[in-house]
Amino acid sequence: MNEAIVINTERKKIETLHAKNSQNQQTLKGPVTLHGVGLHTGANVTMTMRPANPGYGIRFQRVDIADKPIVKADVDYVVDTSRGTTIEHNGARVSTIEHTLAALVGLGIDNALIEMDGPEVPIMDGSAKQFMDAIESAGIQEQDAKRVVYSIDTNIHYYDPVKNVDMLAVPSTNYQITALIDFNSPVLGTQHAGMKQLSDFRTEIGPCRTFCFLHELEYLLDNNLIKGGDLNNAIVVVDKVVSQDELNRLAIVFNKQKIEVKQEGILNNIQLHYTNEPARHKLLDVVGDLALVGHSINAHIIASRPGHASNVEFARKIKQYIKKNKHLSDIPHYDPSQQAIYDINHINKILPHRYPMLLVDKIIELSDTHVVGIKNATFNEEFFQGHFPGNPVMPGVLQIEALAQTGGILAMNNISDPENYNTYFLKIDKVRFKNVVRPGDTLILKLELLSPIRRGICEMRGMVYVGNKLATEAELVAQISRKDKK
Repeated sequence: MNEAIVINTERKKIETLHAKNSQNQQTLKGPVTLHGVGLHTGANVTMTMRPANPGYGIRFQRVDIADKPIVKADVDYVVDTSRGTTIEHNGARVSTIEHTLAALVGLGIDNALIEMDGPEVPIMDGSAKQFMDAIESAGIQEQDAKRVVYSIDTNIHYYDPVKNVDMLAVPSTNYQITALIDFNSPVLGTQHAGMKQLSDFRTEIGPCRTFCFLHELEYLLDNNLIKGGDLNNAIVVVDKVVSQDELNRLAIVFNKQKIEVKQEGILNNIQLHYTNEPARHKLLDVVGDLALVGHSINAHIIASRPGHASNVEFARKIKQYIKKNKHLSDIPHYDPSQQAIYDINHINKILPHRYPMLLVDKIIELSDTHVVGIKNATFNEEFFQGHFPGNPVMPGVLQIEALAQTGGILAMNNISDPENYNTYFLKIDKVRFKNVVRPGDTLILKLELLSPIRRGICEMRGMVYVGNKLATEAELVAQISRKDKK
């Protein structure tokens, strides 16, 4: 590894840990280069990771090919999963991408261009550690764009009856993974590994190396399929009796003075970081392969006996779900058990409205650019008595008024004495009523700034949701004015 990477890594770690918690998109602060050999091709490859603009995603560029074609890290471009994950598009083919992708995801990198002068990502030590070290040496840059995180609201399941692989994604408030491996091996047994939050990846998962069984290694050697293997980048599990002649042959092939089998059934090439390092590495592969979904997600992934082929097929299912339900990603989640940011008593101090015209019960989200309020529509509301008594629905004009009041709280969010100000709405535009609101419905009122507030003018886009359904939408323009202003 480059000496500068080693020198700068420790200095950057605190900065990196802070950056991973960002709600904004992130990229590298500058380029960083690694050199290594491809595990399967044996090709010597120079790889440079570079910063990229918000929304760019992760892309690989083959700079050794005419026109320097680029292929996006996307499940739609996967062409092979037999010995790692390989993508191809526009004449660019890049293999064994999973460890690099895992490192980028694990450190919270959303956008990067990865230049390569060869067909395969270097294997390095068989884990994501050296890729993470490189990223940390370059530093992480927060970008002026929000990270979009998709939450699932139902289970997503994939099962391969031939390989007995079971993959499940269940709703969760964050991204977490549980992995189980069972190779019917007396050496490995059944192993579990877990990642409760992405911040665990750096130390608990990223340094865990790939593994293979000795019988697989012999087959690969006999068929000239691991030209870049040198026993320093994989844990070799010995699951059969091995003759001394075979050990001597392996020692010659890998240029070792002596190769022996340890008591726990592992070749003497490397020491295990964890007793369940193989399971942790399988979890690492899941992180890398699911990066091909192309979107950050909140879900608990439960992977039983995962492999690259199943990971990729599961990534396809998740991507299809997001594509089908993408419109739901903007809908705020309302949990009545969570404490409100502003309750009705605080709202009374900000807004001048009173019964029966106060149409906001509480505020559950509030930032410089958006607000989410709640209005419970009960049959006791006065307007239901006169608005279609036989088939009561909430008047659209009052839904707009509820949006306006919630927007007033956003407009005055940065004012130290909001009780001395009023908001007057200047314009309401692009109003659309999509679904009726009935007694018993809970209105989720969301407003976002369309542009920064200037000279007291506040432009907002407002949406009224009932559950996952959009009931009403509109654009509103308000003016903030002091009460004592003439």
